[in-house]
Amino acid sequence: MPHVLLASCARARGLDDDEPMLLGALAEAGASAAAADWADPAVDWSAADAVVVRSTWDYAARRDEFLAWARRVETVTPLHNPAAVLAWNTDKRYLAELAAAALPVVPTSWAADPGELPAALAAWDGDVVVKPVVSAGARDTARFSPAEREAAAALAARILDSGRAVMVQPYLTRLDGEGETGLVYLDGAYSHAFGKGALLAGEPLGPGLFAVETITARTATPAQRGVGDAVLGAVCERVGAVPLYARVDLVPGQDGAPQVLEVELTEPSLNLPVAPAAAQRLAEAITARL
Repeated sequence: MPHVLLASCARARGLDDDEPMLLGALAEAGASAAAADWADPAVDWSAADAVVVRSTWDYAARRDEFLAWARRVETVTPLHNPAAVLAWNTDKRYLAELAAAALPVVPTSWAADPGELPAALAAWDGDVVVKPVVSAGARDTARFSPAEREAAAALAARILDSGRAVMVQPYLTRLDGEGETGLVYLDGAYSHAFGKGALLAGEPLGPGLFAVETITARTATPAQRGVGDAVLGAVCERVGAVPLYARVDLVPGQDGAPQVLEVELTEPSLNLPVAPAAAQRLAEAITARL
């Protein structure tokens, strides 16, 4: 019987709603499976026929260590998604590449050093969102009004002091009513969509591993599917392979047209409970690659 290890982290134990469904679906598909902490030196990753990165939600604070782990794992067993994909996707400056490919990415200004901060913050009128290019679970991310530009600059400076570049985006006000839409792709095929409400209320998020979100089932519109499919095609071309899983997060622009907020190829919640058959689809995609 093939054996699959789902890479997680100790702090995520019991918090990943996808995990029990996927473990059950893998068992139904004829594979034994278990979750393991990616940072646990006692885990023998070579004993698995495949390792699937799932809830490694603590990686952002030690990205170099995480990527080194991924490179080691794929020398002894197949890793999904591969280390090269994780390296590209864990720095949000990949969004600049997608924008350069004429995909509708949320407008973004960037600052890699303090001298670039004033221009990055002044690029947008209205509320802005400040966040680091390396983060997970909406950590170190906050929304600021025009009257709060000093607070925005202070957060951006703290991010730079941590060794990470800063990104600044205009806050898209239609989010308040429409929320985000996530499109999930499994082995290159569209699987399902979900919705989540607006998250940022003006303060950096608290000390938890991730921000608690309200997730609902949602039917993607033709326009959203068009953008999601185009993004997945660009990703496949960029990384040179079809990822085992991908999540394209879309938000409504000022005109209502979908814009790309993020493309999650590393450790995204796939929100399998909103589309129960999705767990079986993911299990089938995993076992097909064994």
